[in-house]
Amino acid sequence: MVGAGAIAQIAHLPVLRKMKGVEIVGICDNDGPKARALAQRLGVGAAFTDIEELLEFAKVDAVAICTPNHLHEAHALSALAAGAHLLVERPLALTSAGVARVLRAAERSKKQVLVAMNYRFRSDVQAVAGFLAGGELGTLATIRCGWHVFRAARQQLGWRSRRAESGGGVIMDLGLPMLDLALWLAGHPTVERVSAHLDRPRGGGGSQVDEVGAAQLFCQGGLSIFCDVSWRYVGEGERTWLDVQAAKGSASISPLRVFKELHGAPVDVTPKGAAGREHVFTASYRSEWAYFLAALRGEVAMEPPNDQLHLLKVVEAIYRSADEQRDVKL
Repeated sequence: MVGAGAIAQIAHLPVLRKMKGVEIVGICDNDGPKARALAQRLGVGAAFTDIEELLEFAKVDAVAICTPNHLHEAHALSALAAGAHLLVERPLALTSAGVARVLRAAERSKKQVLVAMNYRFRSDVQAVAGFLAGGELGTLATIRCGWHVFRAARQQLGWRSRRAESGGGVIMDLGLPMLDLALWLAGHPTVERVSAHLDRPRGGGGSQVDEVGAAQLFCQGGLSIFCDVSWRYVGEGERTWLDVQAAKGSASISPLRVFKELHGAPVDVTPKGAAGREHVFTASYRSEWAYFLAALRGEVAMEPPNDQLHLLKVVEAIYRSADEQRDVKL
């Protein structure tokens, strides 16, 4: 485990500790005392402050990269060069050029790489994907998605507030996974044109990045995708949504709802399976790790994450569209 921050401690490590056939052999973080304390608490044999030391001495089969965004590419390249399989938190790199470098390294090393887009592994998303893949809802017309959270000005964003380290603000943090989800559900259509508006902080405060953003993607074949994200949402709690409209029906998540047109009327065909006890957040990471480990064991075929190259090009176009206040063609 490279990076011992919140996402490692809240999502990855609790799941990995319960998975059969997995041993966490090392935790690496530039904060040595934190890495050692976490390793001791979890019963992990070794703690490191440098990824090269971990790769040399821990003899790992796979590496999970949970470091700040600007380190993902360098750490991914180091892990692949050492012959390790790789699960890396989003984004794979800060730029499309960086993503291309990691993809080439993965091809040379013949190692598996999974970008941690955990939303793809949610049970409600999987249900919607099943309806779409089976053609039950007909041709896709629009996807509307968004993610709103409350992050008060007094709350420290740390590296996320610095463009050089984060690669962007709310679009990179919340927009990237939602756009990935929409494009994945749609079967990775080619995005032809992007229109975006971003709102950056007023009155200083030290943040260099966007805190509210909206982007419209116009895809080949007529599909449009709209994404709305915010760090400034004031409400009862965090909001995440995705709505799909198609020729013969519609679907949404949070909560899951699916409707089909039958005999000229809309009919609720939402699956009625019993809700699992596990929280949807934890369950998505558990399913993600189960899929990754199955791929390493040769039980499932996992495609290289070439779709991340197109995704980063879309994100770059979003920032260019907002900066230049015009539509941008890809």
